Amino acid sequence: MKASRLITAAALAGSLCVAGCGGGPGGHGGVAGGSRGDEMGFKAYDINPQPRDKVKDGGTLRWGINEFPTQWNRNHVDGNLAVAALVSNALLPAPFRSDEKADITPDPNYLLGAEVTDRDPQQVVTYTLNPKAKWSDGKPITWADYQAQWKALNGTNPAFHIVSSTGYQDISDVRRGRDDYSVVVTFSRPFGDWKSLFGPLLPASTNGTPEAYNTAWLNKIPVTAGPFKFKAFDQTAKTITIVRDDSWWGDRPKLDQIIYRASEQDSLVGAFSNGELDIADVGPSAPDYARAKSTPGAAVRQAAGPDFRHFTFNGSSDLLKDQRVRQAIQLGINRQAIAQSDLQGLDWPITLLNNHFFMNTQEGYQDNAGAAGAYDPAQAKRLLDAAGWRVAAGGVRQKDGKSLDLRFVVPSGIQISKSEGELAQNMLTQIGVKLTIQAVPSDDFFTKYVIPGNFDITPFAYIGTPFPVSSSYGIYANSPNGQTWNANFGRVGSPEIDAAMNKAGQNLDLKQAHADTNAADKLIWQEVNVLPLYQRPQNVAARATLANVGARGFYDLRYQDIGFTR
Repeated sequence: MKASRLITAAALAGSLCVAGCGGGPGGHGGVAGGSRGDEMGFKAYDINPQPRDKVKDGGTLRWGINEFPTQWNRNHVDGNLAVAALVSNALLPAPFRSDEKADITPDPNYLLGAEVTDRDPQQVVTYTLNPKAKWSDGKPITWADYQAQWKALNGTNPAFHIVSSTGYQDISDVRRGRDDYSVVVTFSRPFGDWKSLFGPLLPASTNGTPEAYNTAWLNKIPVTAGPFKFKAFDQTAKTITIVRDDSWWGDRPKLDQIIYRASEQDSLVGAFSNGELDIADVGPSAPDYARAKSTPGAAVRQAAGPDFRHFTFNGSSDLLKDQRVRQAIQLGINRQAIAQSDLQGLDWPITLLNNHFFMNTQEGYQDNAGAAGAYDPAQAKRLLDAAGWRVAAGGVRQKDGKSLDLRFVVPSGIQISKSEGELAQNMLTQIGVKLTIQAVPSDDFFTKYVIPGNFDITPFAYIGTPFPVSSSYGIYANSPNGQTWNANFGRVGSPEIDAAMNKAGQNLDLKQAHADTNAADKLIWQEVNVLPLYQRPQNVAARATLANVGARGFYDLRYQDIGFTR
């Protein structure tokens, strides 16, 4: 859920990792594969897991992606994209990893252990780093990298254009422990999701100055520390090539190289079916799903994603500043009809998502939508009347000489986004609202439209993490000054929502943390920032012989194990 759950994008053009790049109560996220997932019949992950001795040594994996990022610092507001994560997870360190059930454990390649070593008077966590771990420039990964990342991301210097300060703002000190490979982190207040921090970790050279932070990773990946290393960008062919790093201290990667090829979403499945790609995210497109499924020697791997499809409402838009108008638009959208249209033909149950933090398959989920999430055009009309928007000639409401004509911005080449816009268009016409669909280049969708607020309503998917609270915090956090919104693309919030989220994030008791999170969720339904539609299935087309990759759910891929079976 790319902020910390941001990233912001994995299966659709414009899928953010903002819900997947950090944050969330450590250990607070039971998921698919747990009790709810079992009850609903969802797979927790579907990656064709194979032991390493069954995987061939060598080979090239051709991986289709739907956008070509320019900012590769994933902690930067412009870099919080799922595609950036998909590539850089093979290149960058993270101290912890998640299994398919969202159980969080240290990644021994980077972290030998971590524990809360003090609680009174302050929470203190001590990390023991793997001394073998080093950056591709030869420098060791030490406590200094952790300290620099905290300083860059704690929100005290606005010159660092960060995705979110969640968790980092709760740290009062990061210092050297008994040696360079011991990190002592002291929190000024309890932070339950401490395991969500420092991943991905970037070197101190990146985090040392705002200029380096903001620009050193533009169209560059200057340093790595993973099983693969960066080789080249090809801007003409839209490819990104990474190769095995022989300096890697862990299990030797099976593949020689991975070539990511970017193209519009609607052309990826064609390239896969034609034998030009070995793996590509199908997305929730029934025709693409059927085509990929019928490709000889291939399979569509499907699992319950930590992702959810939604509409974001821009509360800074002149036409949507009034909360009553946003509430009316929300009530005028038939989410069930949109979900049925989106998911038709995907062999997936049509279940609305009525929570902004928890997926249907997660522990802690409860339906908090109530009347705010219902389809109620009659109430929508009453709210618009009360807000002073009266139906004029032609059926479109007007106020102070302005028509209620909203821009629904979609990335080009994403048929599902266009279809959602057309459905919403017809629905909102019934309450006197005009919806104009504006298709924009997919590479520009986030950087030129979503992030700067150049839209009224827009659809995409948030990519989740095992940490449902802190990873989503940035999406709903209020602006400190009314101008800086970071990952909150809806640009509305409240002190009450912030207080409820903070309470949930500080609670180390799982049951109470769930209750606090749901209290925050109820407030967000009334504010109307993000309108959840449904939990997305992950549909990934892959060669049948491709092992240890596919629909991963909450599972963190081990890129060194990916390859083709013998």
